[in-house]
Amino acid sequence: MTSHSIREDRDDSYVVIGDGVAGSSAADVLAERADDAAITVLTAESEPLYNRILIKEYAKGTVPEETVQIHDQAWYDERDIDLELDTRVSTIETDDNAVVTAGGERYHYDKLLVATGGTPRSLPVPNADAEGVTSFWTIEDARRIREKAAAAETGTIVGGGLLGIDYAAIAAAQDVDASYLIREDRWFSRAMSETGAAIVHDALEERGVTPVLETTVDHFETDDDGHVVATVDSEGDVYDSDCVGVAIGTESNTAFLEGTPITVEDGVVVDGRLQTDDPDVYAAGDVAQYHDRRLGRPVKNGSWGSAAAQGEHAAENMLAPAGAGEHFEFVPSYTVTHFSFPMASFGHPGLGETYRERKYGETEWRRLAFRDGMLVGGVLIGDLSVLQPLKELTASGRRIQGRAGELLAPTFDGFADVTAPSPIASD
Repeated sequence: MTSHSIREDRDDSYVVIGDGVAGSSAADVLAERADDAAITVLTAESEPLYNRILIKEYAKGTVPEETVQIHDQAWYDERDIDLELDTRVSTIETDDNAVVTAGGERYHYDKLLVATGGTPRSLPVPNADAEGVTSFWTIEDARRIREKAAAAETGTIVGGGLLGIDYAAIAAAQDVDASYLIREDRWFSRAMSETGAAIVHDALEERGVTPVLETTVDHFETDDDGHVVATVDSEGDVYDSDCVGVAIGTESNTAFLEGTPITVEDGVVVDGRLQTDDPDVYAAGDVAQYHDRRLGRPVKNGSWGSAAAQGEHAAENMLAPAGAGEHFEFVPSYTVTHFSFPMASFGHPGLGETYRERKYGETEWRRLAFRDGMLVGGVLIGDLSVLQPLKELTASGRRIQGRAGELLAPTFDGFADVTAPSPIASD
């Protein structure tokens, strides 16, 4: 077993597990701020950071693969960051401040960041691992999906969330006649009303994708070569499927933390500073379940902008004196541009206690989520000019529900008496 200790010419050692945008952003801050530190990034992926937002466009065939790439090896070399690709972590020895890899390598750290993200959930049904059944998370997935969709005439999409809509767009772009199976009675049900979802359902059908609501997959049928040929739902209905896309959420990559004192629930539990139970270990991105002071509860959000901000914030706190450091606050947003109209969600639209909405036209609609009088999120279809002022109100933490009518005005551009102390950014 090889042990990697702090180099004699370095004061401190920082290890980052994961080279997604959270881990890479953290490593960048550490390299800039900690001049005499040894910085190591361990990642199970086979290539450096790429843009997870753009891989859906690559899978659709609208951009070349080089557009998706963000960092190359030179980026890490220039910052004196040791990037270890194809390296899977097996455990953390918190008593010894060491990360142990599946290959038997040991990396000692003074501070450690866990930014391991998630893995797509698989359907627990027969033939879910058949050839042609795909999930969508990595650039390797995008390459496979692009190839399968280009050769397919029919397909099935499973999962009524934001990744599912990306799959639907890929099918439409590749002229695949697709059925979109959604367990709930509408797409994005935790945030959308029937009125808003109907706009999306109509747009899907216009592009050759048929929503099939309130159904689940019973099993997949395959040919003699083990390739998927059909999807059978819970009602016994059969959908021809030259390819299948499964997007039913993700599971946090935390298995390597079993047996450690680090608490894992729906992800790695961290406080507002993104610090775990162990003062030397932090977490950021998809894998982190952090405390949101505005909501007064733990939340997860690994959207691109949020994950990048978490990585930077965790790195700043790793460099701060013990007990110091700022709490993480951020209002995320996610924009969908697959249709003739734009669409965006912001904040945590699924955490509302009450909702107010308004429809302005065939493809223009707005829904706002309130909790304890505060605006906590929403979904916009059509006009996105109100996105930034609504995010600022969300960040302010002000109890603003009584002015919901003004927030739903067609030309709303913010309140002069409300400021936004929290970071605001878009994905």
